[in-house]
Amino acid sequence: MNPEFWQEKWQKREIAFHQAAANPLLVRCFKQLALAPGARVFLPLCGKSLDIHWLLTQGYQVVGAELSEMAVQELFAELGLTPTVSSIGKLQHYHAAELEVFVGDIFELSQATLGPVAAIYDRAALVALPAEMRQRYAKHLIEISQCAPQLVICFEYDQALLAGPPFSVNSEEMLNLYSHAYQLNCLAELEVPGGLKKKCQATELAWLLSQR
Repeated sequence: MNPEFWQEKWQKREIAFHQAAANPLLVRCFKQLALAPGARVFLPLCGKSLDIHWLLTQGYQVVGAELSEMAVQELFAELGLTPTVSSIGKLQHYHAAELEVFVGDIFELSQATLGPVAAIYDRAALVALPAEMRQRYAKHLIEISQCAPQLVICFEYDQALLAGPPFSVNSEEMLNLYSHAYQLNCLAELEVPGGLKKKCQATELAWLLSQR
């Protein structure tokens, strides 16, 4: 993961990955995690996603990790929240009401700093990472969350037709990354309308990762 790449995307407002509404697969499938009211949910590489707005309106606590401080500042502003900001090691910690976000390299985020989470919702992180980093990322996520259950949204498409990100993460790779720690269940599939970036046919999938 190249931090400068994503920082530049936000600076140039090249944020087509920022959806204009909560992800349909989130809305459709999140209940499968069977979380208690008020549960704390972790969103890696969260940006200023409207998925966060949706989770907050459902009564959950949200904790995110994000590289771009600009994205985090915009997130709190759009929610009408004034955060308390502090430094924790190499990370900046933004916190207000039921939302907190750690700004910086997610690999600098430890289990102790993150604290307990009931679940992980990963729509933007796994698919943003090149293949050579996904194994490290999956291992890190399992460690810092103490193997919390996950709802993972990913894409499948012909990687030869589109360089990514978002990258294609197929079923075989999902099993390779997570089956040693989780039971995997593909909950739903949706064809991407018009194709991914209007360039190639793609399927968006929702995976439920349950503790063994």
